[in-house]
Parts: sequence; C-alpha cells; structure tokens
Amino acid sequence: MQAFELPEAGGWDSEFHLACFNDECPYFVRGWQHMKANYEVNASYRHRFDPFTGQASPLAVWSADALKDRIIDAAIGEQADPDVADQGDENGGST
Repeated sequence: MQAFELPEAGGWDSEFHLACFNDECPYFVRGWQHMKANYEVNASYRHRFDPFTGQASPLAVWSADALKDRIIDAAIGEQADPDVADQGDENGGST
C-alpha cells in the first residue's frame, strides 16, 4: 500500500489515504472486466484504505496510471493501525 494525496475538494478529513498501486493485483485486474460487464464503463478499482478511520473501499480508476501522480511519502500517525495498512485486500490483492 502506498500513500496518495487526496484532492483538496474531496471532502476527506485527512490529507492522504493508502491504496494498492500494484498493476498485477488480482482485485485491480478483475475490476476491468467487472466494471465493463456490469456498468459498461472502461474503468477498474484499487483497494483503498483510510489509515485514520480504518475504513477500506474500492478506489475507482480510469486507467492503470490514474492517481499514480498523487503518490507521496507520508508518515502514518499514531491514530492509524500500521498492521491493518499492510494487509492488502480481502480479494487476493497484494501490496
């Protein structure tokens, strides 16, 4: 999982979240077919984790490079649980 900077107008309480930017992650790879078959869109998703709240959810992406320009080095404060941040996703993804 890597930290990425959130957009200022995104409504989030923190400056960054974590996401799996591994292009070989099965969650990301399967997402292209799932989104096309179910929603008729050329998009996928990555595993996203908010280290401050502990909540995880899909992060929609429109290309393999989407949001990679927002990857940053960030220190996760005491509020976050680093063991959870290192786990990857429940669908076989890896960090």
